[in-house]
Amino acid sequence: MPELSAPGEAILLATLPNLRDAGGWPTADGRRVRTGVLFRSTALDRLDDADAARLVALGIRSIVDFRTSLERESQPDRVLEGVRTLVEDVLADSTVAAPAQMQAFFREPAQALAFLESGRGDQAMRAAYREFITLPSARAGLASFFRLLLDEDDLPVLYHCTTGKDRTGWATAALLTLLGVAEHDVYREYLLTNEQLLPALEPLFRRFEAHGAPRELLVPVLGVDRSYLDEAFSAMRAEYGTIERYFAEGLGITDAEQALLKERLLE
Repeated sequence: MPELSAPGEAILLATLPNLRDAGGWPTADGRRVRTGVLFRSTALDRLDDADAARLVALGIRSIVDFRTSLERESQPDRVLEGVRTLVEDVLADSTVAAPAQMQAFFREPAQALAFLESGRGDQAMRAAYREFITLPSARAGLASFFRLLLDEDDLPVLYHCTTGKDRTGWATAALLTLLGVAEHDVYREYLLTNEQLLPALEPLFRRFEAHGAPRELLVPVLGVDRSYLDEAFSAMRAEYGTIERYFAEGLGITDAEQALLKERLLE
């Protein structure tokens, strides 16, 4: 795999937007997150032959799918031969599940428009980010994902939800924080989705505009916002105090396992 010119650089696959290496970021102790082992993206349901071959060339050994059963059934991932797939439904226990409703925006714009016009889009997103901390299914799914990273034989891993921005975004932000990446870089990595995903959704913006919906109505739901990640971190700190206690008490990742994560993922 070629060296990244900068952390967060997009890996440009036409049928797999928002694909990037989550590594390369410096840490407080002078190390950096390994590159070539952590890849985040959208769902793989639109992956064509050429991009599938390019993805396989990254050496992916495991795929972790954070989506709900409805999302997986309606938009099944393309299967990559020889790659292990794990399903970790982070929002299984949710009564809000705003990030899991993205398919409505792709398939039923008229119905989604009513929700957008209510002005509750950003509120629903912030509520969902709190659920990443509080839901038993979120804690179980994220714990399984982080524990997977302890085994070198399961790496490199590609992890995703539907648009690769919310469930995937929190998983990345939490992991980078534990590894010692500075807060401003954690947020910088998270907000790259607005650069790397939204251009690929231009046809969707145009469909909504045809229904009379201005672009600014969609951005809070189809993009990411600093306030969403603020919500998750605030909920995490209110419940656990520190990222280490969140991993230990919330996710069951012991101190020894946290140390091993750093050994595996830092260089």
